[in-house]
Amino acid sequence: MRIVTRPDFDGIVCAVLLREALDIDTGIYWVEPGEVQKKTAQIQTGDILANLPYDRACSLWFDHHVSNRPDHDFNGAFAVAPSAAGVIHKYYKASGHLDNRFDDLVVHTDIIDSADLTRDQVLYPEKYPHILLSMTIQNRNGNDAPYWDRLVELLRTMDVDAILADPGVKARCGEVIRQNRTYTDYLEKHTRVNGRISLTDFRKLDPVPSGNRFLVYCLFPDTLASVKVRYRDSGKTHVLVSIGHNIFNRGCRVNAGHLLARYGGGGHKGAGGCTLDAAGAQEKIDEMLNVLNANEPV
Repeated sequence: MRIVTRPDFDGIVCAVLLREALDIDTGIYWVEPGEVQKKTAQIQTGDILANLPYDRACSLWFDHHVSNRPDHDFNGAFAVAPSAAGVIHKYYKASGHLDNRFDDLVVHTDIIDSADLTRDQVLYPEKYPHILLSMTIQNRNGNDAPYWDRLVELLRTMDVDAILADPGVKARCGEVIRQNRTYTDYLEKHTRVNGRISLTDFRKLDPVPSGNRFLVYCLFPDTLASVKVRYRDSGKTHVLVSIGHNIFNRGCRVNAGHLLARYGGGGHKGAGGCTLDAAGAQEKIDEMLNVLNANEPV
């Protein structure tokens, strides 16, 4: 029995809750949604899949992404909710397998994964422990699994202030703060406004800069949504596309998850992503921009 989830804050908290509720200590298989959709992830019978698209090989599934709404029977729970961790938390509290110990952690996970943030939280994440911790979780080269595993164990046994004092976590927090200071410059140089959509194109940059994904909404407050594009790897064979509603100007009526599902991706109503073949990617990106600028429900 393995926990299979994605390496973001919601996925890590899902792993925390599943280990506690089911009293299991087997390894965690970290994968991205596209790997499940493209069948490159090795999902096995007995696996517990969380915060990812459904795979028929798994034995339990928990998710909250609107683009993954099931049309089949399965074991587990699905709800369009602020976080997958919240879905798991509710499910196992109802059965008596979890108590109130993780209530506060799940509240913060809901806030972070649904981007229910203030401008101060976006501009100064170092003032908000859970938000800062969530920003240390990145999947840039596939070598961070030991760190994600460690966070699962730390979140099971320690409060967030003690976790931030851990030397390894503290070093990553410092790096996040430094990255965010320079990320503004990258956004300003590589973002243009297309209608009422901000388009950040990092395809000319190697390495691609990291930083606060919500900062673009502070820099371009009149936009309805953001689109960010960058190459997946140095081979430049695939392009990653991310779409997000402006969290401070909530006028976008396009369901990002539904739109991205047309291109093999998915996500929430307000945010999601997909992977495109580099050949022909620009045409598809232009299609997405046209849909977003039309601002009609999708």
